[in-house]
Amino acid sequence: MPAFFKVVLTLLLLTSFTCVHAQTQTPSESKDLPRAKTVQFPVDGGQPYPPALKTVGNKVVDSAGNEVWLQGLNVPSLGWSVHGEYVFPSTVIAIEEWHANIIRLAVQAQFWFGQTKYQRDGGKSYRELVDKLVKATASRGAYLLLDLHEFKAVQERHLDFWEDAATRYKNHPAVIFGLFNEPHGITWEVWKDGGTVKKKIKPQPGVVAENDLKYETFESPGMQALMDRIRKTGAKNVCTVSGIHWAATISGPLNGFAIDDRGGNGIIYEAHCYNWKNDWENYFLKTAEKYPVLIGELGADSRPMNFLTELGITPEDPYTWVPDFLGCIQKYKLHWTGWCFHTASAPRMLADWDFTPTPFWGQFAKDALAGKQFEIKKMR
Repeated sequence: MPAFFKVVLTLLLLTSFTCVHAQTQTPSESKDLPRAKTVQFPVDGGQPYPPALKTVGNKVVDSAGNEVWLQGLNVPSLGWSVHGEYVFPSTVIAIEEWHANIIRLAVQAQFWFGQTKYQRDGGKSYRELVDKLVKATASRGAYLLLDLHEFKAVQERHLDFWEDAATRYKNHPAVIFGLFNEPHGITWEVWKDGGTVKKKIKPQPGVVAENDLKYETFESPGMQALMDRIRKTGAKNVCTVSGIHWAATISGPLNGFAIDDRGGNGIIYEAHCYNWKNDWENYFLKTAEKYPVLIGELGADSRPMNFLTELGITPEDPYTWVPDFLGCIQKYKLHWTGWCFHTASAPRMLADWDFTPTPFWGQFAKDALAGKQFEIKKMR
């Protein structure tokens, strides 16, 4: 989901480039601080790195041929902040206490290269923070999906990002590459092979992440070009590829728009689904019969999001939708990373920075990660 689905958008924008540093506190000073600010973990978790992955048919397997089911959470704030918001403790707690075996980590190309006015080091500290999270994840036996959390259509600068990032994490056994978060407003032809993306004319309701962006008509290189750039570095890492309509549908690969992996370890097609989206069968389940599928974002919130109200969309009650969708995931053994392991970016999995799960979403996800089985009672 775009970072624009934030419940407290103004607060996040005001703090988006503020580094949160944990400081030494006396007992009296620290007793009321959130756990995220006081908890301490070693970067190195002391476990062997997980084996490298590859795809076989519609399965993901490790180097020994054992099937792997990726189940985890999104850590989002490096997608809107150069320092992030409790990203390190969030990552460790997601793995050690919520039992996630994959972290989907949002990143931005401009932050990676230090291209904002708030950065003075060319992105060095941002990249080193990602390195730290990769090590923390891998040394706890889990995988990290590096999610280029951007929207609309692939641009030339995204090729530069993946050339650099793929070189940095080339053939790292724990790192998966998420090529491009949520394409939208384009055809399958442009999605795959590139083409003209028309000038932005007016903001879409609720699309906060893009409302301040100004762009003229541009030529998109397409998803295949991203894949080609990655493979030219020698990186064979498994990649996830999101579909169109904000990643709602991944039907394209069944209709002549599959991406050529160019000899890598495989592709997982990525869809995003929330409690206002129906037609699961055509959007992603049919694709899952042929290819591995990751539901890279899913969730439901108790509060109506402004953009849904503006569009006249009424979301389903999370207490009915979430158990059914988790049941769907388990029935078809879809890979998944819940959105969002954060207190403000909706749908919220956390009620506070003590990592208390929200009852309408976070608790269900935590239970599923712990092995609880859900039954799908109704397809959407």
